[in-house]
Amino acid sequence: MATSTTRPGAAPRRAAAYVRRATARDAKRLTRLVRTSRAYEGHYAPMVAGYRVGPDYIEAHRVFAAVETGTDRLLGFYSLVLSPPELDLMFVADDVQGLGIGRLLVGHLRGEAGRAGLSGVRVVSHPPAEGFYRSMGALRTGTSTARPPAVMWDRPELLLPVGAPGEETGPERGEGPRAG
Repeated sequence: MATSTTRPGAAPRRAAAYVRRATARDAKRLTRLVRTSRAYEGHYAPMVAGYRVGPDYIEAHRVFAAVETGTDRLLGFYSLVLSPPELDLMFVADDVQGLGIGRLLVGHLRGEAGRAGLSGVRVVSHPPAEGFYRSMGALRTGTSTARPPAVMWDRPELLLPVGAPGEETGPERGEGPRAG
């Protein structure tokens, strides 16, 4: 179960969720999550305006979805590329940010990467998300320069360490069921 405390002294807020492999049927919901993300408002909006996570992408890549237990409501997702190792996409629904869904996804990603024999995963971060990845143990390795017209701004480049296969790493331990 993913948990997060919202303010000092407050009871933990919880989002009961698990991670499962995304299917082609999830494509429209994944696309909607990307296009409606508040993280891509303002000058970032053009990058996701026409973005599409299609069934072909889901079938060709390791895409995993965090869903609410008992409802199958999509709370977030990520896509892991194995060669070269890179986090291609990661989004968490705006209304559940801060409830541990990102931590749940990063924990699952580390498990997938570890089982694949990877020691680390490259993350080219959306600038406002760098702090989150660093809080997950990612280390800043450089900057990915802007590539107009697709990306109009420089982005932090990080390396997310992965534990040995079967080794649990970081704060994601014990957060509930995971499906692979």
